[in-house]
Amino acid sequence: MNDTLLQYALIGAVVLPLLGAGAALLPAPPGLRGRDPEQAVLRHGVTVTGAVLALTLLLAAGFDHDDPARMQAVTDADWIPALGVRLHLGVDGISLPLLVMTALLTFLCALYSYFRMPAGPSTAGFVALLLLLEAGTLATFAVLDLVLFFLAFETVLVPMYFLIARWGEKGRERAAWRFVLFTVAGSVVMLLGLLLVGVEAGTFDMVRLAEQHGDGLSRTVQVVAVAAIGIGLAVKAPMWPLHSWLPDAHTAAPTVGSVLLAGVLLKMGTYGLVRIALPIAPDGAHVLAPYLAAFATVGIVYGSLACLALARPGARGDLKRLIAYSSVGHMGFVLLGIATLTPTGVNGALFANIAHGLITGLLFFLVGAVKGRLGTADLDALAGTTGAALYARAPRLGALLAFAAVASLGLPGLAGFWGEMLALFGAFAPAEGLHRGAYLTFMALAALGTLLTAAYLLTVVRRVCMGDPAERAAEGRPAGGAGTPHGAGTAHGGGAAAPAGTRPAAAAATALALPPAGGPAPGTAVGAAALPDVRGYEFAAWVPLVVLTVLAGLWPAVLLGLTDPAVRTLLGGS
Repeated sequence: MNDTLLQYALIGAVVLPLLGAGAALLPAPPGLRGRDPEQAVLRHGVTVTGAVLALTLLLAAGFDHDDPARMQAVTDADWIPALGVRLHLGVDGISLPLLVMTALLTFLCALYSYFRMPAGPSTAGFVALLLLLEAGTLATFAVLDLVLFFLAFETVLVPMYFLIARWGEKGRERAAWRFVLFTVAGSVVMLLGLLLVGVEAGTFDMVRLAEQHGDGLSRTVQVVAVAAIGIGLAVKAPMWPLHSWLPDAHTAAPTVGSVLLAGVLLKMGTYGLVRIALPIAPDGAHVLAPYLAAFATVGIVYGSLACLALARPGARGDLKRLIAYSSVGHMGFVLLGIATLTPTGVNGALFANIAHGLITGLLFFLVGAVKGRLGTADLDALAGTTGAALYARAPRLGALLAFAAVASLGLPGLAGFWGEMLALFGAFAPAEGLHRGAYLTFMALAALGTLLTAAYLLTVVRRVCMGDPAERAAEGRPAGGAGTPHGAGTAHGGGAAAPAGTRPAAAAATALALPPAGGPAPGTAVGAAALPDVRGYEFAAWVPLVVLTVLAGLWPAVLLGLTDPAVRTLLGGS
């Protein structure tokens, strides 16, 4: 395909959502006419994000897959000549999958919001922020200048802050401020590192810096630069112990905010480590890699143990918060793969990046649907409410939740398996000069984390999808039943009266288990309150993620064939 056409496609993918964000705030936004202004602006969001997705797919179709290490669709023009800053964009085998995934997830979020708009002050403002967020994330993966990278990296702070603070749930303002403060603090340090590299090397061009592979930068400068840049990127990754903003942000964010936060924003940090730290300052990366591996391993085990604690009965754990902590563990594998400094490990990290975006995005969609139907994401309440099963009350929803859980735990044949396995392989044989004994210890602890991950995710599936017989018995319901018999313990025409002494989760479960007027839906198990199963718009938003999770698991060579040549080039042809 003509390279000029690909160049325009990349520029359009970055600029179009920015223009669309401005247009969404106009009195009469362009797009399909709706029955009212709110519907029109939501259609505008779907149209713009759909067009951006089409441009990224065009870019993928025209990409030269025989030479994925070469920068393609390149735009390079002066912007601030006095500082040597250029408008430099391009795409290679590392950034292409992230561009397509970002465009896909944003489109699915816009489509989902068209039918289920979160409560908030302004529909036009919501759509504009969603498009601004897309512009910032796409630019982060496309720009090839350190100054532009920093500007794009920081652009996403504003829309994500307002999406959480204005369209979020309980505790949203505190969560939004923690997100901004942590990220800004890290970004200030990162900016100093980026400026140090640019000034010492005499250029901010990321391609030239990668080709120099540390030439012109002393070992001390490289160590200081990687430490400073790494702190800013590690906050967004998120790396333990800089992760504490994440659970609050995910818990308070609206569903689409959680999807984009997990599926896209976390990848900006790990992408920066691969694109900037490894090729531009290899000596500094080599010095600090064992520390990164150690923090990553602690994050894997810590995240899994936190999830186990939230999943146990009586912990009153929030399901959204549990998935947020699971991201700390999963992204720990990404960081561990990067810290091996080997093609195997880094390829595993990039694969795990994509797998986590698909699977965790799907999980947050599903948890949002469960919470929307039952009014809570409290695991104790859900375990008591769903009784003998979310499977029985909404079988497709229950099956999708179980699928996403087993994909997240790394079941072979699904996308979650390959990235974590390759990261462990990379830790088994790290780069020359790294202490193999330490990395074998990291590998063993990370492998323990995979077992803990299976434990808490299977616990969640058992409690939410199949119910917990012991909990149902404690609430006075038959251990083998699907719930309280219709009409039992309820007043005519109203709420359920919780028995005296019933624990709060049981009271919530009793209230939530009431059947709708007219009795259960056809096919619902006897004694179970009917729930709406997967709706048409939910099916449209979730099925692409399911399909891609399966395809990436069955044919990993498609993605690895893109990343491997580019990774070997960035690592100096090793």
